[in-house]
Amino acid sequence: MADEPLSQSTTELLDAAVEALGGARRPGQVKMAEAVTHSLDSERHLAVQAGTGTGKSLAYLVPAIRYAQMHETTVVVSTATIALQRQLVERDLPRLADALEPLLPTRPTFAIQKGRNNYVCLHKLAADEPGESLIEEEELSWLGKHVKRVAEWAQDTPTGDRDDLVPGVPDQAWRQVSVTSRECLGAARCPHGEECFAEIARENTKDVDIVVTNHALLAIDALADVDVLPQHDAVIIDEAHELDGRITSVATSEISARALTMAARRAGKLGAKRETLEDVIDDFTAAIDLEAPGRWETISDPARGGFAALRDALWKTRQAISDAPEGEAQNDPETFAERGNLKNHLEDLHDAVVRILEVFDEPDPAKHTDVVWLTRSDRFGDSVSVAPLSVAGLLHERLFGERTVVLTSATLTVGGNFNAMAASWGLPKGQWDSLDAGTPFDPAKAGILYTATHLPTPGRDGLSQETLDEIAELITAAGGRTLGLFSSKRAAEQAAEAMRGRLPFDIYVQGEDSTGVLVDKFAKSENSCLFGTLTLWQGVDVPGSACSLVIIDRIPFPRPDDPLLQARSNAADAAGRSGFMEVSATHASLLMAQGAGRLLRSVNDRGVVAVLDNRLTTKRYGSFIRRSLPAFWDTTDPQVVRGALGRLVAKA
Repeated sequence: MADEPLSQSTTELLDAAVEALGGARRPGQVKMAEAVTHSLDSERHLAVQAGTGTGKSLAYLVPAIRYAQMHETTVVVSTATIALQRQLVERDLPRLADALEPLLPTRPTFAIQKGRNNYVCLHKLAADEPGESLIEEEELSWLGKHVKRVAEWAQDTPTGDRDDLVPGVPDQAWRQVSVTSRECLGAARCPHGEECFAEIARENTKDVDIVVTNHALLAIDALADVDVLPQHDAVIIDEAHELDGRITSVATSEISARALTMAARRAGKLGAKRETLEDVIDDFTAAIDLEAPGRWETISDPARGGFAALRDALWKTRQAISDAPEGEAQNDPETFAERGNLKNHLEDLHDAVVRILEVFDEPDPAKHTDVVWLTRSDRFGDSVSVAPLSVAGLLHERLFGERTVVLTSATLTVGGNFNAMAASWGLPKGQWDSLDAGTPFDPAKAGILYTATHLPTPGRDGLSQETLDEIAELITAAGGRTLGLFSSKRAAEQAAEAMRGRLPFDIYVQGEDSTGVLVDKFAKSENSCLFGTLTLWQGVDVPGSACSLVIIDRIPFPRPDDPLLQARSNAADAAGRSGFMEVSATHASLLMAQGAGRLLRSVNDRGVVAVLDNRLTTKRYGSFIRRSLPAFWDTTDPQVVRGALGRLVAKA
């Protein structure tokens, strides 16, 4: 250990870490690390775009560890995906701790914190019967096999973490062996409190330098009145382009007749009069049957009356089950747990109805802070959702107002600047800095952006014959080696069916197996193709010649009937801004940048991003989207592209 460890600068620590890990100095990584250090030291927020190959994980982890040890505090690192969480906890942080230990007063420490429902609940496993469910009789044996396997695994696992159960089990089975934070008895009252996996994991986060978590738990911690994460002075948000969506998801509530009926049945088993709630469900269902699907800016008097009656019935039912009989906690802990669980669930449903009614109590739609919409489903039944029109205000007050925040991703600039993302997050004006750390790649020399301007503009009737012909010609020129990113599942399947009949290459389609398995097959079979939708646009990492061509079938604008994005677009228009550019074009730009980012994953990669949507060059917003993409050399000449792909095949 060094006698004066904190005299080391971030750059010196980073150099030592890179050398210990066998890496090379990267100018972008150094710039980012210095910017993160300045952000933490000056308590100014920071947005950093760091392209593939920058080494952004080390660029924020080294300053974070230095800051945590210097100030004897914890820094929270939040990610959007399980894959990045595991990379940080299982690979990056252990190696970094080894490298920095000789230079710091103590060995860097870290832990991961997930939501409670990620851990198996020993109390629930110990119960004689699974909790209330909607499982059909003929499925019970199937479910029971999965639950039994989890129970056996729980006897040996040191973590109880679902991600450590390989192979995994379906969500329906996991719900039978886990609880949410609202359902938990609490360690003090639970017979298994001392050995609870979730409690042990939470205890492990105390007094460590780095706590790795996810955006959903970060949102709950920021929005709730109680601390979910350990005390911390700074937050680093990786995959920050996902933050708005994840926060919105946490703040969204849903009401359905199915959920209400389940709640009434559970309340009846605890002694409440089922009629209190069941009597209003039919009226509620009849009322929403009269309303149109999509966004509601106003509702009929019968529907308003149905929601008001439902609000009152939910609260009465909650009150009816609130008081447990004396001694129930000790004599019948399972029933006691169910009582607390249902009480919280009824309160959540009640609060959602209150939010819905508050929207319609404000006659001016321009002043609505929540968006309400009706979704019709023959399979799942109708549901009414309520979500915040914007999360910027919540984040402005509850996240950026409380601590220093660094936000980073490979794609944060939209239209060439950070303004759109900063506005969506609610970053305080004048209190944040930005940095584009660049990439060690040279996109103009390594990649081509090809826009097929000769093709017809994409329509709603699937891929045109001309587009299918273009796909076949491009894949033939590339010798397979193609990642096809499609705007819909139908388009991906249509393209796959057509190509399987025309080309000699293996065509893998998302949904035919787990995404991880398909990506692995694609990476290992150089002449194959992988077609898919949204989740393939982000996170797929296939360096080398196995991915020499990325095809994007159309600009991925959001669905025009998406109620929430439609409401956000209307609000921007009403405020004198362009709703289309602020919402739809920004949404498309981020996804296009993510999709195009699948091409160059290492310094030796070469290839083509082919956009089969002429609007990228023919529409005014096309230049806005192109400014969000890597600075590829661009062309609209199909012969030039096929020649380039042919030369790559010859070299391979």
